[in-house]
Amino acid sequence: MASRHRPGERAAADRLSGRLARSAAVRTGQAGSLDAFHRWFAGQGERSYTETETVPLEELDRWSRGPGTDGLAHDSGRFFRVRGIDVQAPDAVVPHWRQPIIDQPETGILGILVTEFDGVPHFLMQAKAEPGNLNGLQLSPTVQATRSNYLGVHGGRSVPYMEYFRDAARRTVVADVRQSEQGAWFYRKRNRNMIVEVHEAVEVLDGFRWLTLGQIHALLRQNDLVNMDSRSVLACLPPARSVPLPGEDGVAQTDAELLSWITEMRSGTDVRVQVVPLDEVTGWHATDGRLRHESGLFFDVVGVRVRARGREVAAWSQPMIAARTQGVIAFLVRRTGGTPQVLVQARAQPGYVDGVELAPTVQCVPENYGLLPSAARPPFLDDVLHADARRVLFDTVLSEEGGRFHHTRNRHVVVEVDEEWSGQHPGFRWVAVDQLAGLLRHSYYLNVEARSLVTCLRSVI
Repeated sequence: MASRHRPGERAAADRLSGRLARSAAVRTGQAGSLDAFHRWFAGQGERSYTETETVPLEELDRWSRGPGTDGLAHDSGRFFRVRGIDVQAPDAVVPHWRQPIIDQPETGILGILVTEFDGVPHFLMQAKAEPGNLNGLQLSPTVQATRSNYLGVHGGRSVPYMEYFRDAARRTVVADVRQSEQGAWFYRKRNRNMIVEVHEAVEVLDGFRWLTLGQIHALLRQNDLVNMDSRSVLACLPPARSVPLPGEDGVAQTDAELLSWITEMRSGTDVRVQVVPLDEVTGWHATDGRLRHESGLFFDVVGVRVRARGREVAAWSQPMIAARTQGVIAFLVRRTGGTPQVLVQARAQPGYVDGVELAPTVQCVPENYGLLPSAARPPFLDDVLHADARRVLFDTVLSEEGGRFHHTRNRHVVVEVDEEWSGQHPGFRWVAVDQLAGLLRHSYYLNVEARSLVTCLRSVI
């Protein structure tokens, strides 16, 4: 984990942390102020857009599903497919269910370029329109590409700046780790989260802009602006400040104890997932051209037809997942000995590679629990929903990834509680923020919702 370095690595890590702290403190960067950014972003919205029309699944061009097949698939056999899964979780409140899920086995690249201007690190961000974005344009990583995209399977234009992420000779690696995607909606999906520093002049193409970390932190306060992929990648940065090492005052457990607890939770959680034909997913029905749960809750699988300007491909159609209502993801935070700690849960979801990952204190869609047993209601949900406004450090509605999820959003909340607030509950544990940074150097420890919140948390502490 991040807290254990050889002497030279420790010095390099401290220098990087200090450089990131300088970037986090700057709100006017190489490309100007935040006001200048908003003018630029508004101009981009006039030139780059997607027009998305919801259509019946059976009308999707080149997508098909037949009786007895294992899913809804593109006729090329590439991209992704919507399949069915059967989930057995004997120890859970809901021990068995079936559902649709997206199966996209290829590993994409989510990457951000970094360079210095006047000694301050800047991040090359992209104004990118996605078909599922509620507001069209959002702030994306430098590169946000599936393997099909960057290999040109779709026959579109090449992905800008991809060479920096595929050519090791042109970069210095800041972070490079495979991470999971939404475990409730993706079946074992992974993306390579990369941050690379370059020391050569980089041409800034239309639709891209250098921003400081401080500017990005400020933009996180605006609904649906910084997209999910950006938040996931930025979470993999080292801390932008000096923090106590595990074992000092304010840390609830050593690294070894934390890793042992995670391993224990993974070893003791029984979740068995089997792929089944989509037409055998009981409780889900084709209704009005979409696939919907019989309760009207959870999510729908919908079809969309897209026309785009400023994208690699100008027109296409595809299925998407659309959550029925807005979710809530939240961290409860306390300070012990001056060290910030977050309450995380060890959460099992059917799409995870390793069964269990660390999740936010609260991760749910509250309306879904009207159908489920009362014991399924998430612990600490009321502590978040009814928190004293003076205790709320962050509260913004942010979108899920707009390439696969249609108008799907979560309220991101960080609430500070008193130091003596215990938060004791099976499957939950207090973890120091710097220990989370250590875990983020490795795959499959923090889920995508937790990574998204880590980036939000770093903007306020």
